Amino acid sequence: MPNSKCLQKSEPLWKEWDQKAQKNGLRHQVNAVNGDCYVGQWKDNMKHGKGTQIWKKKGAIYEGDWKFGKRDGYGTLSNPDQEKGKYRKVYSGWWKDDKKSGYGIQFFGPKEYYEGEWCGDQRSGWGRMYYSNGNIYEGQWLKDKPNGEGMLRLKNGNRYEGYWQRGMKNGSGRFFHLDHGQLFEGFWVDDVAKCGTMIDFGRDEAPEPTQFPIPKIEILDPNGVLEEALAMFKKTEEDED
Repeated sequence: MPNSKCLQKSEPLWKEWDQKAQKNGLRHQVNAVNGDCYVGQWKDNMKHGKGTQIWKKKGAIYEGDWKFGKRDGYGTLSNPDQEKGKYRKVYSGWWKDDKKSGYGIQFFGPKEYYEGEWCGDQRSGWGRMYYSNGNIYEGQWLKDKPNGEGMLRLKNGNRYEGYWQRGMKNGSGRFFHLDHGQLFEGFWVDDVAKCGTMIDFGRDEAPEPTQFPIPKIEILDPNGVLEEALAMFKKTEEDED
């Protein structure tokens, strides 16, 4: 009898095409229908590993780590500078789930930038902010605003050391008026000093000292005042007995 052979069932062509379309490993360049472009590593059809993404609409470019289609790890985000005709770095640091998380540096302008901790695209934790007007804040942040303990150093050298809430001075703190040689220590509510004491501090070295020093208030006879108070206290005890 003649030998019969079973024909192997061939896979549908769409499966073969689908397998070829799956992106895994390194791809030189993949263009999206909206014009975005990605060059880098893939895993299970998602950006995963090292890669560079260019967004056509804004012209922004990201170079760094990816994890299952999202920016995750260390990376740098840059925007095109129309005036200079080149890219300007916007953020360089750590990411998680496509958001700035961990330590990173954000550039808001040529002379304004933040270096410190992030959480969910917001400044949170410890950080230092350099403002364009020359002021510097260093301390704790929460939800993109100074919150907790921190120090604000003004351009003229004066500084505030104390507590913050919602981006404003709130709680106990000290304000050093080094230009006039004075120190105010007190309590603030929403950037307004409500109560406290003012004393001379470094007045001799101040560039613009006050015309007159703050007079010292002293008791002429402290021992006599103490003896009188003790005598009144003893008398009160005797009267109660």
